[in-house]
Amino acid sequence: MKPDTIIFDLDGTILDTLEDLRDSVNFALSKSNLPCRTTEEIRSFVGNGIRLLIERAVPENTEIEIIDKCFDDFKVHYKGNSSNKTKPYDGVPDVLNELKAQGFKLALVSNKADFAVQEILEKYFPDVFQYATGEKEGVRRKPYPDSVFAAMEYLGSDKNNTVYIGDSEVDVETARNCGIPCVAVTWGFRDKGILEKLKPEYIVDEAKQIIDILK
Repeated sequence: MKPDTIIFDLDGTILDTLEDLRDSVNFALSKSNLPCRTTEEIRSFVGNGIRLLIERAVPENTEIEIIDKCFDDFKVHYKGNSSNKTKPYDGVPDVLNELKAQGFKLALVSNKADFAVQEILEKYFPDVFQYATGEKEGVRRKPYPDSVFAAMEYLGSDKNNTVYIGDSEVDVETARNCGIPCVAVTWGFRDKGILEKLKPEYIVDEAKQIIDILK
């Protein structure tokens, strides 16, 4: 594989955002007198955008008005608390810096709300990605290929020289829908056994292995 363009997922791939997501979900649930969720429950809910995260977190058969309120409360809380406990995964900053130094075109495509993507990247990875986008109104989120194709178009890349790196079922399916190879990482929000069943082109256990694959 000799790509020149690398497109990354965010949550569970380059940043461990789970605890901040949990805290904001539980803040929203508590405001509506709903039971809170554990870290592991939140881990299983993430990957398809924050609206579905909330829909999965509320009890079954919760009224739509309460879901809407939880969603709004989550967004307000998360906007001010998205990086309290969030941190890069071991080795990821070094790998990103090395890829940039080697001349790779780097992009990030996430199902996280776009405002949160931009704020978090500015704090943790300023000037690393040439293109970054989160969930936006009117654009189908992953696993639809739209946002990845938009990144490729912006960077002047195509399917033959692009690889996608993520940590979940959504990421493997996204890459497949785009017709590009997927590197699945095992340090994120899904266990290695789950990823192996999805049969991505590559699975890595340490960030530095990404460099070896791209060589």
